[in-house]
Amino acid sequence: MNKSTRSPLRNNPLRNPGQGLDEHIRDLVTDYFVGPFLFAGFLAVMAVHEWWRYYFNAPPSPYLYTFAAIVAVTYAAYRGYNVFPHLRALKLGRDGEKFVGQFLEGLRTQGYHPFHDIVADGFNIDHVLIGPAGVFTVETKTHSKPIGRDAQIVFDGERILVDGHAPDRNPVAQARAGAAWLSGLLNGSGTHKFEVWPVLVYPGWFVNDRAPRPKSMWVLSLRELPKFLENEPTRLTPEDIAYATADLGRFVRGR
Repeated sequence: MNKSTRSPLRNNPLRNPGQGLDEHIRDLVTDYFVGPFLFAGFLAVMAVHEWWRYYFNAPPSPYLYTFAAIVAVTYAAYRGYNVFPHLRALKLGRDGEKFVGQFLEGLRTQGYHPFHDIVADGFNIDHVLIGPAGVFTVETKTHSKPIGRDAQIVFDGERILVDGHAPDRNPVAQARAGAAWLSGLLNGSGTHKFEVWPVLVYPGWFVNDRAPRPKSMWVLSLRELPKFLENEPTRLTPEDIAYATADLGRFVRGR
């Protein structure tokens, strides 16, 4: 994001269980381990250097250390400058996943069972939703929005444009690949057969869905998701839901 764009999320996501303890652990590690050990390491290097000068009666060499310091500071500044945009994008994506995940948790009252951050074979599925309308992979795509003008997501059934631009990575292919992987996992035993439907969610955006029907996947804004589920036919029995939930739960706990 820059001065001409803004986050599509209007509020901060709710805090997660144990988040305060996670932050406290991180602070303790930084305060009691990282900082002191870096300082101790610096002093150890300086001590070795001074003993080397003492033993060999070497004169001071400020030019060498000045050059090394200039190189180190330049490298650190270059690394920091280049990583900031990536960190901002990661933070926006993280907040978007939290928003969607917390929203999906609210669908439990409608008989849906959400799973989050499923670690697959070399990739992650943001969310999985299992309930009366079926099994869905839900991928969250959080993009910053332009300030001062309207922007939208356009989906034609095969390609997505974000404010008129194609994303660097193809989200349609990603969503379909995740759904295919989950289908293989749930149908591996052969006792039940589940069709897995891919869903792409763009929180905070207006989605212009021009995809022909019948659809093999859905692209939605977050507020459209409950209505979408209500309009879908009932595909799974309570027994099917219990089986798929238990099967995926065993996989997640076994990772």
